[in-house]
Amino acid sequence: MRNMGLRNTICGVIFVVSFWVEVEGGKLSYGFYERTCPQVEDIVSDGVQSMTLSDPTSPAGLLRLMFHDCQVQGCDSSILLDPNDQATQSEMASSKNFGVRERESIGIIKSMVEEACPQQVSCADIIILAAREAIVISGGPLVIVPLGRRDSISPPSYKLADALLPPGNIGVDGMLQVFAKHGMTIEESVAILGSHTLGISHCESILSRLQSPETGKPKSAAEPGLDLIIRSGCPLGSLTPNTSFVFNDPTTLIFDNQYYDNAMRGRGVLRVDAEMPLDPRTAPFVQWFASDRDGFFQAFSSAFVKLSSSGVLTGNQGVIREVCNEIS
Repeated sequence: MRNMGLRNTICGVIFVVSFWVEVEGGKLSYGFYERTCPQVEDIVSDGVQSMTLSDPTSPAGLLRLMFHDCQVQGCDSSILLDPNDQATQSEMASSKNFGVRERESIGIIKSMVEEACPQQVSCADIIILAAREAIVISGGPLVIVPLGRRDSISPPSYKLADALLPPGNIGVDGMLQVFAKHGMTIEESVAILGSHTLGISHCESILSRLQSPETGKPKSAAEPGLDLIIRSGCPLGSLTPNTSFVFNDPTTLIFDNQYYDNAMRGRGVLRVDAEMPLDPRTAPFVQWFASDRDGFFQAFSSAFVKLSSSGVLTGNQGVIREVCNEIS
């Protein structure tokens, strides 16, 4: 069984969100694999820890993978599917999925789970558990999530991913609309963006702030020197805006509330990061989270459960894939 006492010592905070989702055909629930695969959480945790030892940036990749899967027809692991013929382009063909990685890592963890519990645990649930472990291993809260998702039987069109995934230069209005569709409050929407505390931002998502002040810059000047930092990492006219990047905050490998402190100081890298402290709808929550780490962790945990439970397949819907990147 999972050693919850040890995890509590490591993380400092464990959050159980009283939330479950009932949909046509079944529901998500806590303890879903208690009888069929009680060791699944430990297997995923061990897998993520091993990957992080060899690549400390893995947690950021796993968290982003979950976000991109869940925002296109729900958390159904469709992002893992390879094209089933040469004429078909998978979800990963979307330009908005550039830089999404760790798909192979989920496949490795799935093979470990299959060895212990054949045909019991979906790839969709493994994505959620891996993202949850990525947060924990980076110093964030341990969110207890309901399980029971099933995998999609076909990948969506890459055009659907293009349409549903938010652009890198999204502002506050667009951000609130995106997360309201997942049932989030403004507080939760601001909290879920705290995931930017891990990882990087590609220059393609930032250049509009430098090139189009009327549409890209925040409503007031950023901290002196921020433009210089961005321009140094993302030179205008660069031929490689997709591969160049800047760090989201100084503690890029640690899940903390530094992201909000940066935003309050005018150091927000992305457009939405810069606008949130200035918008009267979101500013109070940015201020709160910047000064109260546990308050941020609590709101983030609630938002994480809502996002990971949105539009899922359960019960007799979908399948449990034996191999995550193909439908057997």
